Amino acid sequence: MPRPILATVHPEGLRHNLAQARVRAPDARVWAVVKANAYGHGIERAFEALRGADGFALLDLAEAERLRALDWRGPILLLEGVFEPRDLELCSRLGLWHAVHCDEQIDWLAAHKTQQPHRVFLKLNSGMNRLGFTPGAFRAAWARLSALPQVDEIAFMTHFSDADGPRGIDHQVAAFEAVTADLAGERTLCNTAAMLRHASRPLRGVGVSTLAADWVREGIALYGSAPDYPENSAAHWDLQPTMTLSTRVIGTQRLQAGDTVGYGSTFTADGPLHIGVVACGYADGYPRHAGTGTPVLVNGVRTRLVGRVSMDMITVDLSPLDAAGVPAGLGSEVVMWGVSPSTGAVLPVDEVARAAGTISYELLCAVAPRVPFAPV
Repeated sequence: MPRPILATVHPEGLRHNLAQARVRAPDARVWAVVKANAYGHGIERAFEALRGADGFALLDLAEAERLRALDWRGPILLLEGVFEPRDLELCSRLGLWHAVHCDEQIDWLAAHKTQQPHRVFLKLNSGMNRLGFTPGAFRAAWARLSALPQVDEIAFMTHFSDADGPRGIDHQVAAFEAVTADLAGERTLCNTAAMLRHASRPLRGVGVSTLAADWVREGIALYGSAPDYPENSAAHWDLQPTMTLSTRVIGTQRLQAGDTVGYGSTFTADGPLHIGVVACGYADGYPRHAGTGTPVLVNGVRTRLVGRVSMDMITVDLSPLDAAGVPAGLGSEVVMWGVSPSTGAVLPVDEVARAAGTISYELLCAVAPRVPFAPV
């Protein structure tokens, strides 16, 4: 039989989470962000559940081609725009909308021969300081684009650095309001955190009444994770899990006080301990830096990882199951994150990520190619 590790995508969770964007921003259209292969879920596996979105946003031209091959005829937005001039040919052929964040991209558009003018999103660097035109250069970029016959409609976008944190978004909203005032065009400001926390905030002088504007960009919330965890949980935002990583116990050990576990002997038992050896490791995408205490479910009971994560195995404490009278041994179900198939118990991916010193985005995107996915 194959090694027992399995990833399962939950379409009902994806549909539910997409619907939450409609609740938070009822007057806006929704970009379903499917970059990084739908945050590790697989575009083809997620597509049917997400096709109720108004558009799909991503980075990679090959992923855009995959969406068109799935017969998606609606908007597709390249969030980082094109990376070289010939990419514009594919934008023309596939009808892709694309961000414009630098002068070189405008130069490429000016030299591009197309019969169908492009829809572009001019990006403002309002304080994130990654991509986009500074407030001082933004109007000149808009004027250049407006003069090009290769450009149809110009929309406006920015990206928040602190929508999930205490600094907040005031400084970036003020920059956006000041620079885009009196310019005609659609607007998109809200990433996931802004959509959940700030969508109803008023906007002034830009043709839309709230921060939700014309479009919101729903990313990590689609995939059942709270962008502002641990301040707020996925349950707080009424989000459902969309991926389960499950496996089985493949061996057991009985330890005595002083016995150690795994490479480097990083865990020492302080008394008798029942250990389960689990088929999952860093070659499956589970983080090696997850340490003793990282939560895991065995037969629906919450317990902990002990010792060091190795390439193909981890070890978990089965004592809580013994204490609860829940049988545990060879073949027992193990959930690394997600929903227990047998009991329905949930281990939020946010909890696992925090215990491992990372974020849910990394765990979801890092599931390794050798891990099979259940058919959707």
